[in-house]
Amino acid sequence: MNYQEWAQRVPPEIKGDSVWKSEVYRLALFAADLGWSDATKLLGDKRTISLADQLYRAVGAVSGDVEEGYSRGTGRDRARFYEYALGSAREARGWYFKGRHVLGKAVADHRMRLFTQIIKLLLTMVPDQRGQLLREESPPYESAFDSLAIEPVASPSEILEIVPMP
Repeated sequence: MNYQEWAQRVPPEIKGDSVWKSEVYRLALFAADLGWSDATKLLGDKRTISLADQLYRAVGAVSGDVEEGYSRGTGRDRARFYEYALGSAREARGWYFKGRHVLGKAVADHRMRLFTQIIKLLLTMVPDQRGQLLREESPPYESAFDSLAIEPVASPSEILEIVPMP
């Protein structure tokens, strides 16, 4: 299943909500669905049972925080929840790195790329809502994974077309 196939199966109650227009929300919801299978795989190995719990909490929190932030009345309030989503996205990416031994390289690399794309989007949304820059320097995501031997992605859409499963 790729992103387009997944999106066709999302119920109209979710697609009809205005938060669905947000790309970061759609990607985070997709990642949460992928996280279900990934956490299930991690639960099969006694060494990664607690990792599965942490991963699934972090993955689910990203779309949840975007949903909550999107519903807030002021930009500063929205930015706060988008920052929570940013933290959870980074946490999820880290858990995928830690779970790579059980999930396999293709799955872990794909999920880390997906969360990097989510992080990039959130890094632009937070200052936009707050009206000021984040307190961190913009990270060089183009080469962040060179030291991890992750294959480069031709375009962000490629992570939505080829989706490895555990």
